[in-house]
Amino acid sequence: MAHALIVDDSRAVRKLLAQTLNDLGYETSEAENGKAALAVLQARPSPLELILTDWNMPEMNGLDLLKAVRDKPEYEGVPVVMVTTETEMEHMAAALEAGATEYVMKPFTREILADKLRLAGIRV
Repeated sequence: MAHALIVDDSRAVRKLLAQTLNDLGYETSEAENGKAALAVLQARPSPLELILTDWNMPEMNGLDLLKAVRDKPEYEGVPVVMVTTETEMEHMAAALEAGATEYVMKPFTREILADKLRLAGIRV
């Protein structure tokens, strides 16, 4: 089964994303910020298939996490989807320029998330 990492400082959002991804056939792990996400990635014996991350989080934000993931060759092909309240075009451009696969704005529905994943060529 495919595995996804959900990174968001909101427990409610993590649970909503986990339920959606579980319904789409993914197992999930969670982290409350970018620093914790890097620890989860380091502890995994094998790479995962998808990372969903918020932008605004304490300790390490989603953009910095995205850049850290893109700097690691073992995660080169792993899709990273920003799921955030940041709706300004410059934020979207910065995320895509840093290597985000797709950008989903909160609030979102299960259908919006699934459509964005499909558009990005991510198995759902």
